[in-house]
Amino acid sequence: MRIPGPEERDDGGVGAVAAAGGLHLYQLRLHAEYGPVVRFQLPGAGTAVSVADPVLLEATAHVDKRPERLFEFLAPLCEAENLQVLNAAEHGPWRRLLLSVFAGRPSHERHYARFTALATELADRWAEQAGHGPVALQKDLTSLSLRMICEYALGGAAGLADPERVTAAFEVVLSEYLGRDRGAPRDGASAAEALAYLRGVVDDVIAAHRAGGRTDRSDLIGALVEAGERPERIRDTVMVTLLAAHHTTGVAVSWTLHLLGLNPAAADRVAVELDRVVGDRVAPDFAGLRRLTYLELVLKESMRLYPPGPYGARETTEHLVLGGYEVPAGTTIFYPFWALHMNPAYWPEPRTFRPERFTPAEAAGRPRFAYVPFGLGPRGCEGSGLAMVEAELVLAVLLKRFRFRPAPGHEVTPVERFVLWAADDIRMIVEPREPHAVRREPLPAQDGERDAWHT
Repeated sequence: MRIPGPEERDDGGVGAVAAAGGLHLYQLRLHAEYGPVVRFQLPGAGTAVSVADPVLLEATAHVDKRPERLFEFLAPLCEAENLQVLNAAEHGPWRRLLLSVFAGRPSHERHYARFTALATELADRWAEQAGHGPVALQKDLTSLSLRMICEYALGGAAGLADPERVTAAFEVVLSEYLGRDRGAPRDGASAAEALAYLRGVVDDVIAAHRAGGRTDRSDLIGALVEAGERPERIRDTVMVTLLAAHHTTGVAVSWTLHLLGLNPAAADRVAVELDRVVGDRVAPDFAGLRRLTYLELVLKESMRLYPPGPYGARETTEHLVLGGYEVPAGTTIFYPFWALHMNPAYWPEPRTFRPERFTPAEAAGRPRFAYVPFGLGPRGCEGSGLAMVEAELVLAVLLKRFRFRPAPGHEVTPVERFVLWAADDIRMIVEPREPHAVRREPLPAQDGERDAWHT
């Protein structure tokens, strides 16, 4: 039985994607018209099969191969091999090593104070700007995100003699090597200079670790040095880490603030929780972050509606059957995360912002792949835990001090730019807020909500 889908076009599918307004919107249209499994032309990869049903995705969850053609744009960052498309035999041990750092609480705690300071610096700037027009959330928050991941990946503040130059150099690399057209650099000389500088910074940090005999596995470079990895592979790992994480936190926080601006009742509830947990401090401590349980629900619902990475892809290494359709080995399987998150079979009224979807009672009734903001399987994001810590902390710092309102007349339009971006940023009015009186009694519980959410 042939997989349903649109007729093939001579342009390889580029025109259909453009006419839909982007690949993220094209996927919504395809699955609405053809069902949960769709055959379509994916520019750069030939014919692909898109799967928007979480139960059917179970059959692909073990796949540990990425389509190499789709990741050729990373080649300029890699001296050794493209870490994103390592074969499964090499990728498995490498993933375990990265998880030992990224997923570990010691790593998060080690950098938490510095993350707090960076978030507080941004809040201070916004406080000075209050009353002087709207703030461009994505611009400022992705800059903060890049600063945080640079310091994390390069060993903390001690590893950055000139943090502003590091972040500026990486922005040059992104814009020149990884522009939207993924074509040739517009200014190869400046991009090569910036890339050489970044590699030199990493080399200096590696040398400092070796000279000092450091073996701290909560430090990314320290763990890689201890594992005996060669400098080229360490440099590649740091560069790919910066690429993967430079926008994620900032974009997730931006969309969350946008949604809270449109839903003031939820914003009030977050504010009450923050005042109770954080008190008169500027930010929660690391343990207190876990008590901001309603804030976590809000962030998850925001990433359902606006997943930072709207899609992913794998390449089958064996014959599969998906929903009764034959899928041969070597097929590109496309993961339309945004379409998954909008599937009304698992998300009633999917476009409605309702954080209570993520209460334990409601979440227990959904397939595990109905919500995949960080991907799935052996190629899922190793830094998902770190990203959640960063995002919740930044939200806590900002929402403790400010209320956010949509800028009058500003339209927010999602587009794809490696992440789910807003075309003309997300511009909001930022106003200082008065702390709520700390309430000792529990808040009215939502359906299926844990009492612990209000302690």
